[in-house]
Amino acid sequence: MINVQLLAEICEVGGTSGFEQRIREVVLREVTPLVDKVSVDNMGNVIAFKKGKDSSKKVMIGAHMDEIGFIVTNIDDNGFVRFHTLGGFDPKTLTAQRVIIHGKKDLIGVMGSKPIHVMTPEERNKVPKTTDYFIDLGMPKEAVEKYISIGDPITRQRELIEMGDCVNCKSIDNRVSVFILVEMLRQLKSPAYDVYGVFTVQEEVGIRGASVAAQEIQPDFGFGLDTTIAFDVPGASAHEKVTELGKGTAIKIMDSRTICDYRMVKYMKEIADKNNIKWQPEILTAGGTDTMAIQQMTAGGSIAGAVSIPTRHIHQVIEMAHKEDIRGSIDLLQYCVENLDQYNWEF
Repeated sequence: MINVQLLAEICEVGGTSGFEQRIREVVLREVTPLVDKVSVDNMGNVIAFKKGKDSSKKVMIGAHMDEIGFIVTNIDDNGFVRFHTLGGFDPKTLTAQRVIIHGKKDLIGVMGSKPIHVMTPEERNKVPKTTDYFIDLGMPKEAVEKYISIGDPITRQRELIEMGDCVNCKSIDNRVSVFILVEMLRQLKSPAYDVYGVFTVQEEVGIRGASVAAQEIQPDFGFGLDTTIAFDVPGASAHEKVTELGKGTAIKIMDSRTICDYRMVKYMKEIADKNNIKWQPEILTAGGTDTMAIQQMTAGGSIAGAVSIPTRHIHQVIEMAHKEDIRGSIDLLQYCVENLDQYNWEF
């Protein structure tokens, strides 16, 4: 159904915000044979261009390459590393995790914190903060400093596994969308208009790469491609779920940074129904995606929407997506890009 081996490589490779070199190499390897032209801009966005039947209009698709991570801020006298976050973290998810510090060579470390055995009753009951944690490399300061410097990036360590009909890994957000965009470009044969598939940088710290790319491309149409919340778990009320795994790809209506063009939302629903693609609506009241930049960083705006991939346990190392939802996302994006010239876009 999907190429799980490629998805695993894309998810597992390190590349936090501002340090996307390794995932960029994988993207360049995969997309170069699939498109007419590939370029990398000054921010590090990969722009994969595929010529359409009609070059009078441009379509931009954004999928961010960066994953949430950390950056080294201090190495203490005992070799323990302090860090600052790159992206949004729930501090309690750091407990008992392995990380990789990418210095002169990669070093595995563990997230350490005060043992419960020596905590006061007040400490046991308090909400943890990221500053409660440090990284233990099992090495003295002199050994650490041979390889690690202030400013080195840190990523989380976790392999992709298949669980039932799902895949589970760190960085499903947003590497699953990188995979979807690659696979969509692989099967895209005859786009209606010129297509710019953009693998963006620094989304997790403020939608920065997509903003730059949209200003350069100035698309008439746009699609964001990102994960969304699937809170379909015990204890969740119906109105909190946002989406559910296995119920199909999601068509974004809005998030906290974007209200999708109502024409695009209607168009995407019609394309999904026409091609028997299972879908569900998405309203995400917190969080934003590259869709915002694609829509707003274009002179006069672009007609923008988004394909969203339902994901459980988001911003943890156990993010989970359903393989059928991933497959449906690839197909919906392809059909939407191929048929843009067949729709009446007038107000």
